[in-house]
Amino acid sequence: MDGNKITYESVDEYISTFPSEIQALLEALRKVIQEAAPDAKEKISYQMPTYAQHGNLVHFAAYKNHIGFYPAPSGIVAFKQELSKYKGAKGSIQFPLDEPLPYELISRIVQFRVAENIEAAAAKLKKQS
Repeated sequence: MDGNKITYESVDEYISTFPSEIQALLEALRKVIQEAAPDAKEKISYQMPTYAQHGNLVHFAAYKNHIGFYPAPSGIVAFKQELSKYKGAKGSIQFPLDEPLPYELISRIVQFRVAENIEAAAAKLKKQS
């Protein structure tokens, strides 16, 4: 086990490790997510800020040249057209630090993931009864 691995106890602690201009972006992103998913619980998962409601909704992380946003593959597919201008992969999007974050789009993706998780939880409950 690597004894030098950084572990974060909270989203505040995670954000505090970045330069002030990045902290401001991360705090704004955090606020957008919290407003789009007011019942979500904030936690650290995979050493990233994570929001969960009936399972994980989204994660985010700051890197040298971008902010990574992780809304699960379904969140990427549902907004494929609007996300096409950004680099990404199956479950991730890279928002360049030299461009404004698309807060309105991020909000809609988070709301989509909330609805998706609520629907999945309801279906699971129905299946159990």
